[in-house]
Amino acid sequence: MKLIYVFDAYCGWSHGFSPTVREVAARHPELDVDVVSGGLFTGSRRVPIRAFGYVQGANAQIAELTGAEFGEAYERLIGDGSFVMDSQAAARGVAALRRAAPARAVELATALQDAFYVDGLSLSDRAAYRKVAERAGLDADDVVAAFEGAEAEAAARADFARAAALGVDAFPTLLAADGEDVTVLARGRAGAEDVEERLAAFAATRSS
Repeated sequence: MKLIYVFDAYCGWSHGFSPTVREVAARHPELDVDVVSGGLFTGSRRVPIRAFGYVQGANAQIAELTGAEFGEAYERLIGDGSFVMDSQAAARGVAALRRAAPARAVELATALQDAFYVDGLSLSDRAAYRKVAERAGLDADDVVAAFEGAEAEAAARADFARAAALGVDAFPTLLAADGEDVTVLARGRAGAEDVEERLAAFAATRSS
């Protein structure tokens, strides 16, 4: 059995879910966790943030319900409404970080969200990946080179296809998978204890 975490680095609700997914992963070191980028802002949705008038209101709700931090640098970044959230670039970065330290994918994916939502760094900019890599003790030059390479681009497209194949169209979604059997442990907001109950119930069905 393994966990599959489908998120988008530019999704505020995914940012709010970060403590839960980190805790669940820490409680279950025996389970591999696949981190998959969902592709929230691609194609016609890759437009200036002012087009999504709900963002700041949603962020306030996320902060209230989950305790997630939205830093002053982030507020400055999006302040004039011109910033473009490009999930294709973010997914390339997730792929680059995942390649550098596969066993730390959850830690690195949530750290990348902090780079945007707290530090106010564009996830289209190599500086975000350099900062995350350096903080994590990884080879920053290697991560940046991977972010800009063809392998990360292919991995991003594969992630989007996998999310679609899993039927995930809302982020974040945490799944448990055992072979071909897949169940939803969380979609949107959930605490670690709720996830634990659903995971235990799924594991019980596999052993019965």
